[in-house]
Amino acid sequence: MSFAPAAGQPAATAIHTDTEGLAHGDFDLPVHDGAIAAYYAAPQGKTGLPVVLVVQEIFGVHEHIKDLCRRLAKAGYLAIAPELYQRQGDAAAYTDVPKLIQEIVAKVPDEQVYADLDACLEWAAQHGGDTARAGITGFCWGGRLTWMYAAHNPAIKAGVAWYGKLSAGHGPLIKKVVLDVAGDLHAPVLGLYGAKDASIPLADVEALKAKLAQGNAAARASEIVVYPEAGHGFLADYRPMYCEAEARDGWQRMLAWFQRYLG
Repeated sequence: MSFAPAAGQPAATAIHTDTEGLAHGDFDLPVHDGAIAAYYAAPQGKTGLPVVLVVQEIFGVHEHIKDLCRRLAKAGYLAIAPELYQRQGDAAAYTDVPKLIQEIVAKVPDEQVYADLDACLEWAAQHGGDTARAGITGFCWGGRLTWMYAAHNPAIKAGVAWYGKLSAGHGPLIKKVVLDVAGDLHAPVLGLYGAKDASIPLADVEALKAKLAQGNAAARASEIVVYPEAGHGFLADYRPMYCEAEARDGWQRMLAWFQRYLG
């Protein structure tokens, strides 16, 4: 999937992470109703690895998401990115974002996502992962799911949410939003947001901070970072919204967060 830069904007240069020293590839992930496509990357020949679930943007598990898995693998993690709405359709077939949301994303219930992420942990336990040290990170659509899953599954020890809606979800199937669950987390979450993100009002970020401060121990241990000059999707190096300095800083913060909680 390609996204042309708007008039006057420079084209982004997508980062490509090599596979030297890595085991990686597409595979069929066993789930409760069959199998879905997924991608993994891990240090080659290693076992007992901490696990990071990588939750896609609305565009599915395309090359950028796979590259993020490889970056995490280079840092010592078993990273897994499942195609979380494969049952609803092929996100790669869409170039119109509102149509993609209407026809696919809005038809994905959180319960389906939770079950598929649970299946990722089961697969990881059988393929060199130490699921006692499991974390989750996600981007945009996946940023919201990072918070939701950290409140859903006690096995998760840390989360890093990159942007993602806080007071809403996509579509009529959404029963709860991040602000509903933020005070009752199983694991501390690092939230990374852009002050110029029109899709996530700063008032929502402030409301999130208040919910965390009043929540349980994991909620109170969570942290929020707002980058003043960044908009939405600032880690997406394949799109013109990419902000290199903020992306690099956020990535280092994420690695430090996972090192702290996953070892």
